[in-house]
Amino acid sequence: MIKLNRKGQTLVEYVLIIVLITVVAIGAVKIFGGYLQDAITKVGCNISGKEYVEGEKVGGAYCAGDENKLFE
Repeated sequence: MIKLNRKGQTLVEYVLIIVLITVVAIGAVKIFGGYLQDAITKVGCNISGKEYVEGEKVGGAYCAGDENKLFE
């Protein structure tokens, strides 16, 4: 019976570790998500040759340029 209890205890410990890692990851994305979005937007603007415009808030940046060029 002692072996069964240890297996269950190990499983619970693994689940708690996974939950802790998940909570930390969600918190990090929540805090740094806007900065990451701005960085990706900046790279996209450089690749497409458009001008990078910073937004009023973090995560609000966009590319300015010939917006209708794709539809011509």
